[in-house]
Amino acid sequence: MLIAHLSDPHITTGPLAAAPAVGLQRALGRVLALDPQPDCVVITGDLVDHGSAAEYAELSAVIGTFPLPLHLVAGNHDNPAALVDAFAGSALLGGGLQAHYAVEYPEVTIVALDSNIPDSAAGRLGPDQLEWLGEVLLRRPDVPAFVALHHPPVPVGVPAMDDIRLEDGAELAAVIGWHSNVIRVLAGHVHRVVVTPFAGALLTVAPSTYRQTSLTMLADRPFGYLYEPTGFLLHLLTDHDCVTHSVAISHAAEISGDY
Repeated sequence: MLIAHLSDPHITTGPLAAAPAVGLQRALGRVLALDPQPDCVVITGDLVDHGSAAEYAELSAVIGTFPLPLHLVAGNHDNPAALVDAFAGSALLGGGLQAHYAVEYPEVTIVALDSNIPDSAAGRLGPDQLEWLGEVLLRRPDVPAFVALHHPPVPVGVPAMDDIRLEDGAELAAVIGWHSNVIRVLAGHVHRVVVTPFAGALLTVAPSTYRQTSLTMLADRPFGYLYEPTGFLLHLLTDHDCVTHSVAISHAAEISGDY
């Protein structure tokens, strides 16, 4: 099974709307050009920039005709209530009415978590959602699971981002540590590719489809955004293992699919 992992499109409205929308459309076009095509796509948060209904309408316009299964995750720039209002009951939210949900494919369980804290750039899951996660993972203990959320649950070495990471990362690790079927934890937020072991699984942070953050590893150095190449991660799940590839989008002469 192939799972494409995109993140942080930051769709918006107004005079600055074109670049993020084009970035996401190019990413999804590149997904369609893969051979074989992925079985599904997961976008790990910051779907829009200000959490407004108008922005979710713009997001819908970009993804509305995309032909592959697509699963959305809430980030700190999102408004979970507005996200649910826009896509409730659709496959984009697992057919449910909440921003956290599970999708059970024959080969894998994909769990989307909502780490949004209102009016905060940091993230938190909370005990209720963590309890729910444990219950979901118990349903099919012999089936591989991917757990997707926006905020990385561990420091990544960039102080500006580590200050706004998941606040209850240790609690998430405790839940995942009890479930050996979790093989990937998918995250975004950092706008850079990051890979590190986490609770017996592998944490993979996808780059942004819009713009990347500077690799500023000292707290007293300037931190900001730059227009480095965009891309996404591609997870290949086999009977024996899971391999993750990085796929370039911008700055690459690659075929793109239309939708």
